[in-house]
Amino acid sequence: MSIIIKPIVTEKVTKESEVLNRFGFVVNKKANKVEIKKAVEAAYGVTIVSVNTMNVRPDRSTKYTKSGLISGKTNAIKKAIVQVQEGQTIDFYNNI
Repeated sequence: MSIIIKPIVTEKVTKESEVLNRFGFVVNKKANKVEIKKAVEAAYGVTIVSVNTMNVRPDRSTKYTKSGLISGKTNAIKKAIVQVQEGQTIDFYNNI
C-alpha cells in the first residue's frame, strides 16, 4: 500500500511552501497522520513538524445532452499538508 500518491503543485501550495515551509500531498484515504509523517520523512529525507489532513468530497455534476440526462462524479481524495522543519525543503521535480 503506497501512502503518498502524488504531490500537490498548485499556486496556493507553492506559496505556502515558499512562505511557511508547508508542502501538500494526495495520500491514501486510509492513511493516518503518523503513517503519512513516516512516509514523507522516508521518501524525501526531511524532518516533519506537523501534519494536517483533509478529506475532499467528490464533486457531482449533471449535464443535459442529446442522449438525455447524464450524471457523474469525481473521485474522493485525501490531502495532507505537512510542515517541514525550518531550513529544510522538499524538491518535487528531482524526486518525481
